[in-house]
Amino acid sequence: MTSGCVTAVLGGAATVGVGAAEERGLEGAVDDTKIRAEINDLWFRQDFDLYRDVTLTVTEGRVMLTGSVKKPETRVDAVRLAWQAAGVRQVLDEIQVEDKSGMMDYAGDVWIANKLRTRLMFDSQIKNINYTVDVVNGVVYLMGIAQNQEELDRVIATARDISDVRRVVSHVVLKNDPQRQS
Repeated sequence: MTSGCVTAVLGGAATVGVGAAEERGLEGAVDDTKIRAEINDLWFRQDFDLYRDVTLTVTEGRVMLTGSVKKPETRVDAVRLAWQAAGVRQVLDEIQVEDKSGMMDYAGDVWIANKLRTRLMFDSQIKNINYTVDVVNGVVYLMGIAQNQEELDRVIATARDISDVRRVVSHVVLKNDPQRQS
């Protein structure tokens, strides 16, 4: 078995384990994994820089794009290609067009993301498995499914409480939102 095959098998097993515990369920997690794989393939074929510089999060067919690119055309390509994947219901474009990110900015973003993920994990009032955290240039992007408004407010407050966070952008939906999976 090649290393790529091992990665695919392990990644698939992780999807099954995590998907069973999430609000979207196993079927939703598998569908989202297919969407992610198709978009990554489209990006990789278009432009390696696009594949490298844009991060993608998928929840229930909702695709959030984050990252920092140097040219507006790259941002347009990322969004256009994301819409081409089967099963995409919405594309949330949070890509920043700028050429400011350096190694220190990246390290700061990783620090913020890890600190937030850790705080969410150890907060018994938050079902952290339902959240995805991305940080670009000090801006925290949240996506996922909140149990209720109180939990969402707590997650946002936790993110805002971390030093060096410039802004928090939430694309989280509530568990009982009638537009989920419509």
